[in-house]
Amino acid sequence: MTTPLRLALLQYPVERPDSVAAFGAKLDRWLDEARAGGAGLAVLPEYACVELGAALTGLDVADEATELAAMVEAAPQILEAMRAAARRAGLWLLPGTLPMRDADGMIRNRAPLIDPEGRLASQDKHAMTRFERERWGISAGTSPAVFETPWGLIGVSICYDVEFPKHVRAQVEAGAWLVLAPSCTDTMHGFNRVRVSAAARAVENQCFVAITPTVGTAPWSAALDVNRGFAAVFGPIDRGFPEDGVLARGALDMPQWVFADLDPARIETVRKEGAVFNHRDWPKRSFNKPQVTRPA
Repeated sequence: MTTPLRLALLQYPVERPDSVAAFGAKLDRWLDEARAGGAGLAVLPEYACVELGAALTGLDVADEATELAAMVEAAPQILEAMRAAARRAGLWLLPGTLPMRDADGMIRNRAPLIDPEGRLASQDKHAMTRFERERWGISAGTSPAVFETPWGLIGVSICYDVEFPKHVRAQVEAGAWLVLAPSCTDTMHGFNRVRVSAAARAVENQCFVAITPTVGTAPWSAALDVNRGFAAVFGPIDRGFPEDGVLARGALDMPQWVFADLDPARIETVRKEGAVFNHRDWPKRSFNKPQVTRPA
């Protein structure tokens, strides 16, 4: 028996909370709205908490290295604020991502998934953007995982990761019917890469893929200076689904919750009875190297 999910995606407004406690209070306000809207799982975008960076440094405007160092130092306290917010709201929460230093000394971009009692699991980002690799020094994290929830197995594919088919495919093959792709993009080019890729992953895997971005401008932040996009949920473009595959979407660059009612049973049905069988027909082996030919 599968259980339908009311999913809430937050187009998160980047602001300037002056402390971790103020950030926690902001989470409470938004999660109160999600709970009132009937959500079971609330999702915030990648790096949402980095809005804290400048305030944690005590500077009016922080440079990249100083902002990152402050975030990494405060990461344990920020994570506890996220867990406390999930407990108070009584919701499952993916509160975006935060940069965390591991025992090997490397910094990784980590997405916690927190249950209503504050217990957590996490997914690291695997593919680094140029900004993360070249300017922030963020390292690739763990391989894709899937997570047990009351609604079945779900996956998390953070921003750039969703642009790579094999990352999502690994989660789908492990049983995920829904993949969450929180993002943070500063141009419409970047946002549309995430949007188009998420829609493609939904088609080729016959699954749901949900995206949600940071929005607004933050001239005091080196990492979150400009933020573009909207939240959306994509599904298979097939019988029983919208003709464009878009189940829900928000308004561009506007702070808001976007809600979607998702039933894993619809995924089971389309994989068995769809007009096409993308999920089943995924190539089972790699192709040989293409041969170069010339018309004769």
